[in-house]
Amino acid sequence: MADYIYLLQTRLTGAQRQALTKVRDAARAHGMTVFLVGGAVRDLTSGSPIRDLDVTVQGNALKLRKDLQHAGGTLVGESDLMQALYFTFPGGIRIEVGSTLSVSFPKPGKPVVRPATILDDLRRRDFTANAMAISLNEGSYGLLMDPLNGVADIDNRELRLVSNYGFIEDPARMIRAARFGARLGWHMEEKTQQRYDTGKTEGYISALGDTERGYETEEIFHEEDPLRVLRRLESEGWNKFLFPAWTSAKANEAELNRLRDTVGQLESMGIHPDPSAAYFPLLTAKLAPKEVDALKKSFARPGFVEQIAALDGETKTFAAQFTSKAAAAPSDAWKMLLSAVPEQVLWLAHTAKGSSVQARFKAFFEEWPQARQRIPYQLMQEMRITPDLPGYNDLLEELFFAIMDGKLDTPETAKAYLEPFSPPAPPPPVHVRRRAVKRETKPPKSRSKKAAVSSDDSVDTEAETTAVATKDSAAVPAKGKPLAPKVEAPKAAAAKAPSKAPAKKVEAKAVVAKKAVSKSVPAKKAVKTASKPAAKTSKPKPKAVKAPAKKVVKAPVKKVAPKKAAPKPKAKTPVKAKVPVRKAPAKAAKKKSRR
Repeated sequence: MADYIYLLQTRLTGAQRQALTKVRDAARAHGMTVFLVGGAVRDLTSGSPIRDLDVTVQGNALKLRKDLQHAGGTLVGESDLMQALYFTFPGGIRIEVGSTLSVSFPKPGKPVVRPATILDDLRRRDFTANAMAISLNEGSYGLLMDPLNGVADIDNRELRLVSNYGFIEDPARMIRAARFGARLGWHMEEKTQQRYDTGKTEGYISALGDTERGYETEEIFHEEDPLRVLRRLESEGWNKFLFPAWTSAKANEAELNRLRDTVGQLESMGIHPDPSAAYFPLLTAKLAPKEVDALKKSFARPGFVEQIAALDGETKTFAAQFTSKAAAAPSDAWKMLLSAVPEQVLWLAHTAKGSSVQARFKAFFEEWPQARQRIPYQLMQEMRITPDLPGYNDLLEELFFAIMDGKLDTPETAKAYLEPFSPPAPPPPVHVRRRAVKRETKPPKSRSKKAAVSSDDSVDTEAETTAVATKDSAAVPAKGKPLAPKVEAPKAAAAKAPSKAPAKKVEAKAVVAKKAVSKSVPAKKAVKTASKPAAKTSKPKPKAVKAPAKKVVKAPVKKVAPKKAAPKPKAKTPVKAKVPVRKAPAKAAKKKSRR
């Protein structure tokens, strides 16, 4: 299923959307629901060009006449019987605004109408492809109503009658079937084709009324390729029922083809004219003046006749402005063409004989648009002029016009032109240097172990290492920090002394160590100096200190390692746990008493 909200936004031109919004607002002001119906929905679904808009309101559409005129619409015709208004809006937009009706035909070509709902209105139409509607109301905007499955016939490119008696009730539908087939290239569904052939044979067309005849004749001029449609009607035999004097031979085919090419060029430049009025003098080029007047009088919309008559005069006025000093610069001429009435631009481009006007139109189609490709986007990027700046699109238009007028021929002139629009450069980024936080250096585990061994467990070594430690008065770590021995060193030595050494000898040496410590440094002072940095203490010679320190560490590790019972990697804890502290002095006392 197609997204009709998206199609309404993208397939319709800006002028068509504006006109549709005005009709929608006028209907809502009168409390009417409004729907887009008929050929516009068919063309939206099939992808064909949308040439006109059909709008239906639930209520009397004739009440919207004044509101739509105040909104900028020009009334070109109306039908009291069908409660329909025919408007043209700026940009050459044609809109038919009608009421939702239920139509019956007691006699062929004699309709009887009654107010009805939107679904009843769709069921009284000609073909299923035209019996579709899109809601334009709040809450249901974009909702498709297709009670007769017209989408399937659009996919098959078929025309299928809504009613089996459609051609009998309204013979104009046979002309419409031939016209749609010529425009869209569709074929009629099998049963519809049989009824069409029967209608031609039975002469249903004889019941065609004057209003329907004039309406169908005028619709030929509103076709995209009217000459092809005219030839198709001739081949079907319908043209003699519309206007017998008018045939394809009375048209100027060469000028028609050239005009259609000009229409295509203008549409590529964003100008969308309605060429219907311009087609008329070319399609009737070889008709007698009396025949031309009679053809105009047959039209159902008098406003279309007025447009044809006013086209030459309005175009001459515009030509005078286009060749004046007000449009001397290419940019001024460009702006004038885009703001003028599209139908006047089309007719001037087609009928202008002066070389200057023709040269300007040639430049408008071929040369001036190339100025947009020379906009210095790279230079703008270097000058920090980016799309996120306010007024960026307006600046692009100014650059486009300046390049078109030849004002920005060199990079220097372009840079000077863009300088006022360049924003100031951003300040350089500030790099803040963060100072690294000094962490307190913890001594390595090996170093702390050395200090512990030298202070508490120095007596646990052999007699020679104990003498050296007491002689130096402190165990010095590897980094030169002195560590004084504790006062309790003799007791620990006595407790941890090996059983092989004589007790008296160990005790004597412990006393000597205690005296050496007391003579060198007091106990409290030794503890303080151990915590002070190495710079404030007297550093011993590195050679004399390092040698005993290594011996102090290695000696106990080798002896204690095999005695460990626990699987944990702690070195000192097992040694202290296995050596009894209080039993050592008792043994020493017994040996002394024996002696």
